[in-house]
Amino acid sequence: MPEPEIPVALVVGSSGITGGAIVRLLAGRGGEVVGLARRPGEAPGGTRTIAGDLLDPEGLAAALEGLAPTHVFYTSWSKRDTEDENREVNTAMMRNLFAALEPAGSVRHVALVTGLKHYLGPFEAYGTGEVPDTPFREEEERLDVANFYYDQEDELFAASERTGATWSVHRSHTVVGFAVGNAMNMGLTIGAQAALCRETDRPFVFPGSEAQWNGVCDVTDADLLAEHMVWAATSPAAADTAFNVVNGDVFRWRRLWPRIAEHLGVRPEGFEGEARPLEEQMAGQEDAWAAIAEREGLVEADLSRVASWWHTDADLGRPFEVFADMGRSRDLGFTGHRRTEESFLRALDRYREARILP
Repeated sequence: MPEPEIPVALVVGSSGITGGAIVRLLAGRGGEVVGLARRPGEAPGGTRTIAGDLLDPEGLAAALEGLAPTHVFYTSWSKRDTEDENREVNTAMMRNLFAALEPAGSVRHVALVTGLKHYLGPFEAYGTGEVPDTPFREEEERLDVANFYYDQEDELFAASERTGATWSVHRSHTVVGFAVGNAMNMGLTIGAQAALCRETDRPFVFPGSEAQWNGVCDVTDADLLAEHMVWAATSPAAADTAFNVVNGDVFRWRRLWPRIAEHLGVRPEGFEGEARPLEEQMAGQEDAWAAIAEREGLVEADLSRVASWWHTDADLGRPFEVFADMGRSRDLGFTGHRRTEESFLRALDRYREARILP
């Protein structure tokens, strides 16, 4: 039999939105699929998961001993209070992984997920510098500001130089998909907001800025991002290249918000004069969520594991429009796309089916 296109895949961060999508995509395609996570969940059929902490170099090396991955999909990150801490921790995570894998000499390609903060700057300096004009294009120079995405890229480039493996960087926008306990999960957060609005008989209030309500935006479907990463990992033309990865359509929240509200059975309320952040709207709702979870038989009663108010506030509170160009991928042969409305509604339905949302 011919060798599978990806003989041995290691998916780092396999319990997250993007990592989980990659594992599901690769399952059953003929190669070995191994997920790596600090708290592994149930592995899809035909795959397995290893428990490992990227900040524990000795433990990580022991966990990965004997594994010889040919393709690595890196989807993990750790949020800290300052960007200096983000840089230190997230660079160490990548360095520890490469140190554990390099002795086997097996890696042919590493695909790294970052995001549009490559163009916007980190959380503590978000959009405060010279932000490029939209749509963002991959050839833009790095901003003159510390950013852990840049450090991750540099760590990847150095590992490629040492090992001869090729690389790809995948700059996603807000990722819409299926995972629980993820630090950045707009779809599930909006679903939790709607459930609490129904429970407390309040309107489903758009939390963001006027620019986000009226401006052009895009997002990234997790399944599309997984397809893009696998394509880049197996396409010689895509080697050693950075890409934007978005759905391929654009939308305005003023149209999408009422559609989501209709799907979830709540009363929509749009932008009215100023942003109304979810961290303020949803403050003190932990007990209400626990009551919903008990009554509806939900699998997660801890609201902090379901909703990431801060992240959705950051995305929807931006005072300017944000969307990215996909021309580089199209030129090299990737034609995947998604309809954003369908991405949101499909994700919300999956959370309902899994009894994570009521």
